[in-house]
Amino acid sequence: MHYSKAAPHIAEGLLRLRERIDVADIPPSELDDSLNVATWNIREFGKRPRLEASIYYIAEIMNQFDLVALTELRDDLGDLKRVMDLLGSYWKVVFCDFTGDRGGNNERIAYLYDSRMIVFTGLAAEADPPRRKNPQTREYEARFTWWRSPYMASFQAGSFDFVALTAHMRWGKKLDDRINALREFGNWVKKRRRSDNAVDSDFIVMGDFNIPANDDRAHNALTGRGRVLKMPAQLRGLDGTNLSRRNNYDQILHSPTQADRFSGRGGVIDFLAGGWQSLYPDRRHRPRNAKDFTYEMSDHLPLWLQIKTDISDDNLQILAGRAGNG
Repeated sequence: MHYSKAAPHIAEGLLRLRERIDVADIPPSELDDSLNVATWNIREFGKRPRLEASIYYIAEIMNQFDLVALTELRDDLGDLKRVMDLLGSYWKVVFCDFTGDRGGNNERIAYLYDSRMIVFTGLAAEADPPRRKNPQTREYEARFTWWRSPYMASFQAGSFDFVALTAHMRWGKKLDDRINALREFGNWVKKRRRSDNAVDSDFIVMGDFNIPANDDRAHNALTGRGRVLKMPAQLRGLDGTNLSRRNNYDQILHSPTQADRFSGRGGVIDFLAGGWQSLYPDRRHRPRNAKDFTYEMSDHLPLWLQIKTDISDDNLQILAGRAGNG
């Protein structure tokens, strides 16, 4: 990451932010062996230009990981470019088009990744809701809308191929407004990963699902009743991912082909711990208040975990089993 042009007050703020990052105890990833993955809803990212300090802080947090699924990225990509410039040339990005209506909030989903650790393998597409043929019009029509289409991309790290699938589910006026979309999303993943022509059957599912708690009806709609998505053990019982730490809006789930795909490490980066004012030591260059701070950093915390990407032993065991049965 490039720090050479950081003003003194930004450098001081970065040192304080690093203390909060250290508390998260993120283990280093190792080439071809492990991968640090995060999902982060950065509030209205691109709706208005952020302070220079905030761009540095966002980049510093992303730099802790190898792959970041970003939600609430807006149509204007100017601030994303500022972050990418700080991260350096080996960082790459894949993003979808924006949904240009009020329901979609002009939002995109993006994957930022460190190309030294992970390779984009070609698939990048929206996940469309299932369609049925209308007997009157004889047209194939979607049965419902997700408001903002989930977005997937395929990657390889080490010997591990996978599809990252990220969503920002609708909020609605009440919890019931989300239940059907969450249930259908879980069904979509189950059906797609079992297809003979799927790019890969390992799905890492991430994003802001607007789920209040990990044991409520919304979460069960996404993961229950025979669906394939599971919560990694290290994220169970975790305090929330919003700034109050009360709600588990953000999730990382997996459709595991191997039960021990994760290293056992995961959590959140609580960049608010210790207060927001101390991150902006120069009063002339700081948010006006706590609400304004959420439009500089976010009202969500980054959620992360570590994936084991060396599956060569698993592959050899499969080959050996075939030979033994032949």
